[in-house]
Amino acid sequence: MAKVDRRILKSQAAIKKAMIELMSDKSFDHITLKDISDRADVSRRTIYLHYQDKYDLLDKLIEEHIQELRESCESDSEISAAHRKLTWFEYFEANFLFFSAMLSSKGAPFFRSRFLEFVIEDIKNEWDMAEGKKRGLYEDVILQFIAPAYVGIVEWWFTNEMPYPPHVMEAQLEILLESNLT
Repeated sequence: MAKVDRRILKSQAAIKKAMIELMSDKSFDHITLKDISDRADVSRRTIYLHYQDKYDLLDKLIEEHIQELRESCESDSEISAAHRKLTWFEYFEANFLFFSAMLSSKGAPFFRSRFLEFVIEDIKNEWDMAEGKKRGLYEDVILQFIAPAYVGIVEWWFTNEMPYPPHVMEAQLEILLESNLT
């Protein structure tokens, strides 16, 4: 396995951090590569060594967080949801700056749609919709009812500066989901 140069990792981390910080201050459309390079204290050339443009940087940032969320919250088929490495809301809290920047009005609208796709995928793969189907509900209707509601609750939680701790949010959502799926 090839050894990764720590300078490359350090530059990439600085660039990503700069992008997230800038998105907390202003809309994505108004962020320039110069803004990113100044904030990250790297040259524009360094940014271009790793990313095609700011859209590529944002896309990679989003995919990285979606993948980390997937991995950190995965439940092995033999492990109950209560024994996951992290709950989703614990992950959101640990990555507050990223998610609040992405879900705020200054954030990138395509993050919301990518996050919604992820939630739909998770519901399809992990949740039992048998009871809803027995009552005559179609899977796609269940998905379109629950997934946007879940994303909306996450947005509300960040917009209101996380008024409840992660474990309370998880418990509240579990009750809501159980009452709608069973």
